[in-house]
Amino acid sequence: MTEDLEILQGAISAVVYQNYENGYAVLRLNVGGGQTVTVVGTIPLPAVGERLMVTGKWSTHSSYGRQFEAEFLERLMPQTSMEILNYLSSRVVKGIGPKTAARIVERFGEETLQVMEREPERLSEVSGISREKARAIGEEFRLQVGMRQLMEFFALHHLPAELAVRTYKLYGDSTVELLYDDPYLLMDEGLDAPFGAVDRFAIELGVAGDDPRRVEAGILFELNYNLTAGHSFLPEDKLTAATSQLLSVDAETVKQGIARLLEADRLVREKLAGITVDYLPRLYEAETNCARRLLEFAQSRFPEPKGLETMIRRTAEESGIRYSDEQTSAIREAAASGLLLITGGPGTGKTTILNGILSLLGQMQLSCLLAAPTGRAAKRLTEVTGEEASTIHRLLEAAIDPGTGNMYFVRDEDNPLKCDAVIVDEMSMVDVELLHCLLKAIPSGKRLILVGDPDQLPPVGPGFPFSDMLRSERLPTVRLTEIFRQAQQSLIVMNAHRVNRGEMPELKNVKSDFFFMRRQSEETVSALVRDLCTTRLPKNMGIPPEQIQVLSPTRKGGVGTAALNRMLQAALNPPAEGKKERAFGDIVFREGDRVMQICNNYDILWKKTDGSAVGAGIFNGDVGTITEIDTGGETVTVRFDDRAADYDFTQLNELEPAYAMTVHKSQGSEYRAVILTAWNGSPYLLSRSILYTAITRARELLIIVGREETVAAMVENARKNRRYTGLKLRLQGKTE
Repeated sequence: MTEDLEILQGAISAVVYQNYENGYAVLRLNVGGGQTVTVVGTIPLPAVGERLMVTGKWSTHSSYGRQFEAEFLERLMPQTSMEILNYLSSRVVKGIGPKTAARIVERFGEETLQVMEREPERLSEVSGISREKARAIGEEFRLQVGMRQLMEFFALHHLPAELAVRTYKLYGDSTVELLYDDPYLLMDEGLDAPFGAVDRFAIELGVAGDDPRRVEAGILFELNYNLTAGHSFLPEDKLTAATSQLLSVDAETVKQGIARLLEADRLVREKLAGITVDYLPRLYEAETNCARRLLEFAQSRFPEPKGLETMIRRTAEESGIRYSDEQTSAIREAAASGLLLITGGPGTGKTTILNGILSLLGQMQLSCLLAAPTGRAAKRLTEVTGEEASTIHRLLEAAIDPGTGNMYFVRDEDNPLKCDAVIVDEMSMVDVELLHCLLKAIPSGKRLILVGDPDQLPPVGPGFPFSDMLRSERLPTVRLTEIFRQAQQSLIVMNAHRVNRGEMPELKNVKSDFFFMRRQSEETVSALVRDLCTTRLPKNMGIPPEQIQVLSPTRKGGVGTAALNRMLQAALNPPAEGKKERAFGDIVFREGDRVMQICNNYDILWKKTDGSAVGAGIFNGDVGTITEIDTGGETVTVRFDDRAADYDFTQLNELEPAYAMTVHKSQGSEYRAVILTAWNGSPYLLSRSILYTAITRARELLIIVGREETVAAMVENARKNRRYTGLKLRLQGKTE
């Protein structure tokens, strides 16, 4: 091993491994003279045939032997026709495979890459390439070259490689110049860069600690960061203190930054209940408009239709149900109210009321749209009502602005929904920004019915609007409290209500649908979960593994979702000859795996598996199965119920295994059988609301595996993280 830096130059002959998230790669470099060496380091998006000039040093790996550790690199475009052919055949440019690459190189030889960059329309001279496809290939090639250069610049300054792609799409070839002028552009909305990395980059470029750009970026970062904790705003004194600590500057410097942001309309200041608070403008707009529109709907009343009692009676007869006084009152109220909130725990008849209201609206010849926050919640709503339901995003026709890459909704106040009524289920999951977009798209004079359980977990995004609406006591509300006789036979239902009241669930009943199985170590908890999923429930109770969902409050630890997913994948979908797989970071994706989408992607294309339709958009929480991994085309195909979507290998960060998932991720879903691990963890995760939400996910069977002491601690821990939200106060008119 030598400590002196050396320079190697050659063409990539093979890419052994690459991590699309951080740019790390292991590749084989042909340095001439028949010699090939292993090169490792941050080399974003390497492609076979590409030429590199790499500066680094030699080392010896305990398992892989002698290799060259790259510290700096310069990309050199392939020069010979053979190098260019290898480069293009590696599918580095979308639209070009090995056969097309061969025809292009045969036509243009060593001038191929110059033609692609400067005269892409000439590619139409090649058989099978139209002028439109030629232009698309040229654009893709220039994009790839620009992104690679930017990724190298980012890697040099220790910025995340995946950030380069988003930044280049936003700013193009002028990105580097713009960042030298203001490195905190990386904090702009849509880029979501980590503040620490951007701040280090800015300081490397000579930005002073009290530079106004740095101070303002720090203030906005604190507000954006706290959105992830559910806060719609921050009290100004807390914002000042947090920013001062983050940047190591005095409070006066931060206050001056706040004043500049207020002057530039990048911040909104208001008084709520006598406290000075600061909002990001979009959150202020969302919260104030939600309050205004909700009050408008609440103040709207419709004349009671003729024969209402007869309609309600007919609805009951058709469904074979005898409505309680609570249910009859709710259905009657839906006939006349512009806005109606319906809330209640499990077994209190929310589904019965929903079906009754739908029947009544149908008799009144009113068109109704049904929606829920997630795909799984929408599917469940369809199943229990028999009517088509969609996600709120699909209802509002989410789309991507090709210029900025930002999501927007086609349906808004200028292009409203066409209906007489909108019903939204699982409202506890809806944050204030999504509610704002929904309310904008519903015309005045229509009906809005919101259904949910505020005792479940709050939204992932900012605010807790359903809870705020209920607590304001300013909006028409039906609270369901009676547990019906049939539901009383379910220990799942009764234990959910016990937990919600702060009582210990019944754990000793062995003849019901709710079981507790005590284990005293992580190893025995994990082993029992495996046995339940692989043999006990499938063989003894006829519940197949795909209808069993393992839940954990946490991702970390021996019984967190990360470890459980590795164990369950090995047990339920082990490696096999002919079964393709693809590694991405620490995760190995395998054909047959159950996976979950972990972010909203509005432009990923899907097609119905029967070929009847195509569309776009896969959303956070959608669960599917990997049906094919195409290593040549570098795609993974995932089937989501009746839809199939293809993921590029670079998009695998949007998927994670779903044999086990956190309770948060399960919200809005219902499973035939649920296995919940109860072990040690953070008090923020071992809470009553987590336990209550987990229990209410099970339809037929719930099994808790772990320690009774942990279950008791969750019941006792009624802590609800306080969220700074102003919707309740605005509905009550308590603003200054």
